[in-house]
Amino acid sequence: MTYEYLIAGFEEIALGERPQTSDEQLLTLLDEHLSASDKELLDLLRRKNDDPAIMELMEDDAMLDRKDELSLSDEDFRTQLLYEQGQKCRNKFVREWFAYNMDVNNVLAAAVAIKHGMDVQKVIVGDNEVAQELKKGGALGKNARLAALVPDLKEVAEIAEIGDLLDREKHIDALRWQWLEDRTLFEVFTIESVLAYYLKATILHRWDNLTVEQGEQVFRNMVADMKKGVKLDAK
Repeated sequence: MTYEYLIAGFEEIALGERPQTSDEQLLTLLDEHLSASDKELLDLLRRKNDDPAIMELMEDDAMLDRKDELSLSDEDFRTQLLYEQGQKCRNKFVREWFAYNMDVNNVLAAAVAIKHGMDVQKVIVGDNEVAQELKKGGALGKNARLAALVPDLKEVAEIAEIGDLLDREKHIDALRWQWLEDRTLFEVFTIESVLAYYLKATILHRWDNLTVEQGEQVFRNMVADMKKGVKLDAK
């Protein structure tokens, strides 16, 4: 199914500019036009690690045993379950979006852990090749295998060193924005284009009410929790 008329009616948006269309208005528009199967893709992209379905999984004894074996906090394990769900999606774009965010967030977590002398293995979620390389520790910039697996490794590692916390987040969002641009360059009126537009709009709306103080508090909480073996979701 293609969405010529829906996409033609989208407001033009650009990184750094505030959309006129609210998140609620955009979701209403998408709900009116997307097919049932494509709505499922959107719902998956909107899912958080405290989604009821994920919280229900956490009540399973076997799942709790798995969490303990991985030595992950509840927060991290729920995040891992979310990434796993996303990477099982039938849609390639959605699978790759979840994989990309997991890799970027893991690199950021590893960089912070290394900088503060923490155990890297306790802040990495997932078990793909990137996660396995990060768990080995060591300087990120000297890991050739990791550089081959994460094209944005150099940029992410440099962003992790930015002192201004809001500026750091905006640089990461710029990477995500570019990823969305690259993945939909040759997509015309497809569900992938629609989903990418929604994700871009979400990035812009995220900054509407975020203040410097809030950004600093998020970082302080993240470092404090990492010292206890816990990592907050970076996104």
